[in-house]
Amino acid sequence: MSTPALKSDVHTPIDQNRPFGWRDKFGYLFGDLGNDFFFILTSSFLMVFYTDIFHISAATVGILFLVARLWDAFADMAWGRFIDTRKATPTGKFKPWILRMSLPLVVSGVLMFVSIPGMSDGFYLAWAFVTYIVWGTLYSTVNIPYGSMASVITEDPVHRTTLSTWRTMGAMLAGLVIGVLGPLIVFVDNKISADRMFMASVIFGVLAICCYLACYKLSTERIVASEATKEKMNMRTTMKSLVKNKPLISILAASLIMLVCTMLSGTVNTYLFKDYFGNTAALSVVGLSQIVATFLAIPLAKPLVARFGKKEIASMGMLIASISYFILFLLPEPTVTQYIIVAGIGMFGMGFMSIVSWAFVTDVIDYHEFLSGLREDATVYALYSMARKIGQAIAGGIGGFAIAAVGYNASIEKQSEDTLQGIFSLATLVPGIIFLVVFLILVFFYPLNKQRTNQLSSDLVARRNKHL
Repeated sequence: MSTPALKSDVHTPIDQNRPFGWRDKFGYLFGDLGNDFFFILTSSFLMVFYTDIFHISAATVGILFLVARLWDAFADMAWGRFIDTRKATPTGKFKPWILRMSLPLVVSGVLMFVSIPGMSDGFYLAWAFVTYIVWGTLYSTVNIPYGSMASVITEDPVHRTTLSTWRTMGAMLAGLVIGVLGPLIVFVDNKISADRMFMASVIFGVLAICCYLACYKLSTERIVASEATKEKMNMRTTMKSLVKNKPLISILAASLIMLVCTMLSGTVNTYLFKDYFGNTAALSVVGLSQIVATFLAIPLAKPLVARFGKKEIASMGMLIASISYFILFLLPEPTVTQYIIVAGIGMFGMGFMSIVSWAFVTDVIDYHEFLSGLREDATVYALYSMARKIGQAIAGGIGGFAIAAVGYNASIEKQSEDTLQGIFSLATLVPGIIFLVVFLILVFFYPLNKQRTNQLSSDLVARRNKHL
């Protein structure tokens, strides 16, 4: 890989005393554990809180979520650009923002679940719009620096995969805690309690603050962009480089397609087990099997990446997932047990893509520096986050449209055979095709295989050392 002429001194080391190790791994895990203590809490219970406590219609809540996601997408980009133009502190460029903004973020999150007796429906509607949008904006101020930080904690591609793995574990641990304890805390006699929901928000908010502090204390930023680099930053130059960044475009495409599949499956699985299998209790087993499958993939990710590379194991995982769902589609009248086992194998394959996805982003940031000579970690990460949130906003209703397209009728007790087969195809054939498309994108369009990733890292290290 040839190296273009360097425009400026882009990097200087700020901490070479402590090598990458367990402190960084736990620190990065705590970051997403803190993020998801509140993110998953709101994802799981905020809509039912709005409909049952604030008495806001589900359609209006849907509009709120759509508006907020679109606003968040642009907030991500604005905040990422802002951070990239700030001076680094002695402790780093990104960590200080996690420390500064975590308390306002948690306070705004708790305010979303404040219920004031005697207020009008109009007040609650306004309260919901203001507090939810403010919380989403402040979430960007913590999540963008957190996600960007991985690229300056270490330059080693395998270590970055480790950080991505530990980030995934943090998110899954938060999901387990809230999935188990959340319903026990917030529901009384199958109804959501306003007082208990507020108590849950305070409990998980305090836990989130503790996690953010641990992330700040344990993580070390080892690389920082020079002041000369900041002087050359302008959005026009950045966008020209981003358009030429083939790895970025490929990963954005793969991530958005995966996002559509995840949202579709989340909706369709409920109807699959309710109407096709007639066994809604099995849904909890499906959720557990997905978590177990990903945990089984976690200890394998690092050694496989070290030997074969991120692109290689992610693409192979997507091929396994695709084949698994095609097998499900072709099985004649599969049982619930067969479905859960084969889908679990597919989730095991998909788990490798989930585990290394954040490491892909750090490599894309490096490639942007290789193309432009500029280190703009937060801007590139924010663009990735922005695209995902726009995708979430657009894809949010895709499950409902798909269910309607196969003829689902909520007013009848038993759906027609054509509708049931349509639901089964949505749950099996469609994911099989989507996973195959992601596999093809990774294999044929994403250029950073193991050899090129290692060469990219070596070229950038040599360039930085030359200009120290």
